Amino acid sequence: MRSGAKVAVVGGVFVLVAGGIGYGAYNVLGSEGGGAGGVTSRKATPEVRTGPPSAEEIAGTSKGFFDAWAAGDAASAALLTDNEAGAEPVLTSFGEAARIGNVKITPGSAVGTKVPYTVRGTVSYQGKSKPLSYASELTVVRGLTTGKALVDWDPTVVHPQLTEGATLRTGESSTARIEAVDRDGTVLTKEKYPSLGPILDTLRQKYGKTSGGSPGIETWIESAEDGQADISLLTLAKGKPGKVQTTLDAGVQAAAERAVRKFGQASVVAVKPSTGAIRAVANNPATEFNVAMQGKQAPGSTLKIVTAALLLEKGLVTADGATECPKGVMYQGTSFRNLKYFSLPDGSTFTQSFARSCNTAFIKLIDDVKDDSALAEEARDVFGIGLDWKTGVVSTDGSVPEEVGGVAAAQYIGQGTVQMNALNMASITATAITGTFRQPVIVPQSLDDRQLARASRSLSPSVVQQLKTMMRATAAWGTGATSMAPVGGDKGAKTGSAEVDGQAASNSWFTGFSNDLAAAAVVQTGGHGGDAAGPVVAEVLRAGG
Repeated sequence: MRSGAKVAVVGGVFVLVAGGIGYGAYNVLGSEGGGAGGVTSRKATPEVRTGPPSAEEIAGTSKGFFDAWAAGDAASAALLTDNEAGAEPVLTSFGEAARIGNVKITPGSAVGTKVPYTVRGTVSYQGKSKPLSYASELTVVRGLTTGKALVDWDPTVVHPQLTEGATLRTGESSTARIEAVDRDGTVLTKEKYPSLGPILDTLRQKYGKTSGGSPGIETWIESAEDGQADISLLTLAKGKPGKVQTTLDAGVQAAAERAVRKFGQASVVAVKPSTGAIRAVANNPATEFNVAMQGKQAPGSTLKIVTAALLLEKGLVTADGATECPKGVMYQGTSFRNLKYFSLPDGSTFTQSFARSCNTAFIKLIDDVKDDSALAEEARDVFGIGLDWKTGVVSTDGSVPEEVGGVAAAQYIGQGTVQMNALNMASITATAITGTFRQPVIVPQSLDDRQLARASRSLSPSVVQQLKTMMRATAAWGTGATSMAPVGGDKGAKTGSAEVDGQAASNSWFTGFSNDLAAAAVVQTGGHGGDAAGPVVAEVLRAGG
């Protein structure tokens, strides 16, 4: 197994279509009765079937494919796909490299052109054997040139976690298994905490050789790319696991897992502001791509924490100073409005605009900043955004590109080209309430003496106090009040709703703190920040109290 960081695969499914032979007319030259003139005859073009494959074709093709695969006849199985060249080596490695035999494939009922099935087999290596079973599905399509019903080839046909170029293997692992423990010594497993799957795989790849363990015999998926963590599927002989200390908290992690499962697509991260220690990371669905730490999305109005810090540092506002909040405003040809076109009366304070998430109050102050790069610099120099974080696993550290015009204005309210994830926003909240960026980590720096990112300056005590005042107001009576009601301690929050082109509902964002724990969450198409992401953050903060 290769060592390296886990990088999850983002995007769609890659489908390869093999080139076929085009059938057409041809000429035959001959003579008749010894005459001088050649006679040309034409053979009719064979009829090629079109349209979706019938139920009978789907059943016949899938059965033929399953039978050949189970029999270990990779060549025959590959012939029944639309990419023979791509399918055959993967099907061959199933038996030869992965050592999987006694294969039985049980199909379920077809749903349209998709056929679900269960694969059961036995993995054998050096006198040790163990059963392996899993479920997957395939799709039957019409061949573009032959018109035959064929399996639409993708590596996931062989195993649902197999990606393009990856290989199934069985043998002695190159790194020892690890026993990852939380800050108090509680053992963390992917079975109990599903979201930690890719994190634990990466920790094994990075620290398995130095953790004091010995390798075992396993079946795994070996990535085609260096730097990607392998995925362990089955252990035939355990070896001796090495211990790896993490900064996670098992209780907070359990709460995070429960919270995200209440929504179809949700992510949350919790961080200890005084140290940067990551206490929880959770995603639903729990896949090999760690959205909470690797995602890149516009965070909506949660980014107003950074914008507010910028405006406070430049002396353009104060928490209790008057600020305009009209229904709408135009900036360099781009119009901006508040949710449901609300406005605040004259004399309202900046804290009120922050707590009610007034977009126009922030947009109207852009010209006074007199520097299009100011927000990007604030994000980098104070909040550590874009400074190549070394968390211990694969993560992205956010981005606030320098922009001009309407795009720059959109960034002030967390739209435009700003990209963040739950980890980034939890860290921003942690920095806001302590005044100093402390790069988040999931394993102690002492484990490998890696260089952590450092911001060039801190916020003044006055700015920190005003940011906390505004976030406390948001949690007490502003847009985060309902979500934060069950949270105790010294608490504050900021809500966000990020609009996405082509998406009917906004993404729901929420970040908050309670005493020395900060958390941030995003729920895809969850709507207003307080409606979906807010309850996720609240549940995590309560567990940390």
